[in-house]
Amino acid sequence: MNFDNRVVIVTGAGSERGIGRETANYLASLRATVVIADMNLEGAKAAAQAIEADGGKAFAVSLNVTDPESVKAMVETVVQKYGRIDVLVNNAGITQPVTTADMSLEDFNRIIAVNLTGTFLCSQAVIPVMAKNSYGRIVNLSSVSGKRGGGVYGGSHYSAAKAGILGFSKALAREVVEQGITVNSVCPGLIATDIRKGLSDERERAIWETIPMKRPGTTREIAFTVAFLAAEEAAYITGEDIDINGGSHMD
Repeated sequence: MNFDNRVVIVTGAGSERGIGRETANYLASLRATVVIADMNLEGAKAAAQAIEADGGKAFAVSLNVTDPESVKAMVETVVQKYGRIDVLVNNAGITQPVTTADMSLEDFNRIIAVNLTGTFLCSQAVIPVMAKNSYGRIVNLSSVSGKRGGGVYGGSHYSAAKAGILGFSKALAREVVEQGITVNSVCPGLIATDIRKGLSDERERAIWETIPMKRPGTTREIAFTVAFLAAEEAAYITGEDIDINGGSHMD
């Protein structure tokens, strides 16, 4: 895979030990120009500086995925700087370990807004730019929780948002296929990132026992699959979702 001259946006890549950061690093190693878009601008800048220190190309930009104006401004900034957007990785997401009985409407709306509405807003904003070049790759981060209804971490609102991403991605894939744009999703299981820090050691060990591989996945394993779907060579794959969970869930 070679991403020479490709401009890639990865949302939510400011977190130091997250899937987004590793995806940005991996795509940069494949010679992509990576835009790290995150609400945490300092984290995004640190990620971009690290990539550039390793000889890659990166740029940090502020982004609140729940705010249409922030999304619009981010896309305009990228287009002004590079003149194109080839790949969007909708990685930004949050979770919350709470039962439905204890969940407030504010909790529900916040999780849906960041995970699902953010995916919609960012995808909608880049489509016209991609369509001008008749080329684009959108890769959305869903979750095993969106398929099996939880069981890893996060409440029912998180499962609902991640399941919504799958339906949204398939519908969008049909809409934009004739514009040269593919839309696919990845569904990680338990991955060694900071997002699982709300799990107790006992709960995490219990989850490990449900995974045939008896371990969490790595961020590099997710990044590789994202890069595969984002590659030019994956042109005949659209509307698909790939499970990356060590065998803990099989369709």
